[in-house]
Amino acid sequence: MTVNVILNTEAIRSPLTGIGRYSYELAKALQEHPEIDSLRFFASGRFSEALPVAEVLSGDSVSSKEINLGLIKRWVQKSSLAIEVHRRLLGMVRANGLKGYEDNIYHSPNFFLPRFSGPKVATFHDLSPFTWAHCHEPAKVHYLQTELRNTLQNADRLITDSEYTRQELVSFSGISADRIYAVPLAAAPEFHPRPSAQVQPFLQHYGLSYQGYTLFVGTIEPRKNIITLLQAYEQLPLTVRQRWPLVLTGYHGWNSASIHARIKRAEEHGWAKYLGYLSATDLPYIYAGARLFAFPSHYEGFGLPVLEALCSGVPVVCSNSSSLPEVAGGAGLFHLPEDTDTLQQHLQKALEDQQWRDQAISDGLKHALTFSWQRCAEETTHVYKKLAADL
Repeated sequence: MTVNVILNTEAIRSPLTGIGRYSYELAKALQEHPEIDSLRFFASGRFSEALPVAEVLSGDSVSSKEINLGLIKRWVQKSSLAIEVHRRLLGMVRANGLKGYEDNIYHSPNFFLPRFSGPKVATFHDLSPFTWAHCHEPAKVHYLQTELRNTLQNADRLITDSEYTRQELVSFSGISADRIYAVPLAAAPEFHPRPSAQVQPFLQHYGLSYQGYTLFVGTIEPRKNIITLLQAYEQLPLTVRQRWPLVLTGYHGWNSASIHARIKRAEEHGWAKYLGYLSATDLPYIYAGARLFAFPSHYEGFGLPVLEALCSGVPVVCSNSSSLPEVAGGAGLFHLPEDTDTLQQHLQKALEDQQWRDQAISDGLKHALTFSWQRCAEETTHVYKKLAADL
């Protein structure tokens, strides 16, 4: 059986987010899949024959138009009225653009579904707008909850990034478990072990040294539990902190002023460094040069940074929350999100115990091989085929 698919590609824009990367890699893999008879790309009410160009994916060159659009988007997200107007207008544009294509399966990789009388699939990345609403802007929460409830009511099939989120969604929505599929993500091929000579030029630009720091990658926001990481790191012996300072990179998230103030104090004491948002070109080298990756997040629908670290040959210390044990497998050291003492002990062990490190690196690379975009496309196509067979 072959299927005809319309894939929404609105998330594929610069700078590329996690959902944008998922949309792009899935689209690329689906293009090569023999059971996809027709694959159309759809964004903002229009069809496109090709995926966006390489500079959009790298995030290295962001135009003034894109910066202005980003400013407008941030303003819209702070206004309840603007959000509602945006929601209704975009919904109308999408619905009009899809008329006449009801014999295709429409797949949204980014939660939202337009009005469409044909078969519909949506990827549900996490339930944080419901379960961690206090970690989002209130106006944005209302918008997301409205759209996600619409998706739950209208999707014929749902895809999640992890088994944890699948089970969470079954419990939350009451939707039959056989309509929800867990399809794991993968890391981009740029994330792999790299020798010092290859990495050093990138590290020098940021004032870093090979194997000379612990890395955190993620949006700077309360849900990522960065304050606990800073507290645990401060408990390490000063000699350890000075030898392997904590390096953080990621966007300024919502309600992050107190976190940034805490990072700044750590920087002033010489054992932390905030790099801001890194381009997709530089980020794989910053991963590969790290001694350790730390990710104490309270909640993740998948936790892609953990997988990127494993693929890069970097040991991982992370929380045992939500989907993270699935992603890290048996290769990481786990702690309760708020257990500062255990986190401190794990950080020190992972930095200093070379025997453990060698085994963790080997186990991590083996575990990472079980994730691929080919697997993601294969299992996503299985969802399409099951839906088509039931029509």
